[in-house]
Amino acid sequence: MRGSGADFMSDDDAVIPIHIPIDPDLAPSDPGEPVVGRSRRFPHRRYGRVEPGVLAVIAVGGMLGAAARFKLAEALPTKPDHFPWATLWTNLSGSFLLGFLLIVLLERFPPTRYVRPFMATGILGAFTTMSTYTVETALLVKHDHAAIAALYGVGSVLAGVFLAYAGIATARLTVAGSSRR
Repeated sequence: MRGSGADFMSDDDAVIPIHIPIDPDLAPSDPGEPVVGRSRRFPHRRYGRVEPGVLAVIAVGGMLGAAARFKLAEALPTKPDHFPWATLWTNLSGSFLLGFLLIVLLERFPPTRYVRPFMATGILGAFTTMSTYTVETALLVKHDHAAIAALYGVGSVLAGVFLAYAGIATARLTVAGSSRR
């Protein structure tokens, strides 16, 4: 049954209109990609799909990102019951860099299986830290600094989203400016 361009769904075989761009690094037939206009039934996962080369570049990038985070934390030491500046600056700079990097890699360079996993997942994934952010927020609450914990917790997320967007906007200006030359 169809009407006014919209698909009507039954419980058994629903059609989901999805308008998500396809990742250029993955094949369109990849079961990990969103399915456009097909059943909600998920394809069976294939095991053994992990590529050793991709895991290797993620691991090397992770070592570099973790070392960079350690050096930043060493440069900005935080006392146990004080505001965690090192983690804040790490996560905020990582948010900006991730937004900037992904746009530059997707819009300026040809697709590759190794560059994005190395830089985005490896380096920036290990550089930024959700676990330390969570522990430091909990420690602020434990040490009776609930207001600072709330400010840090909510402020980090909001500022991170804003800076990721700022990174995307900056990269788009940079990519557009370099393509005009």
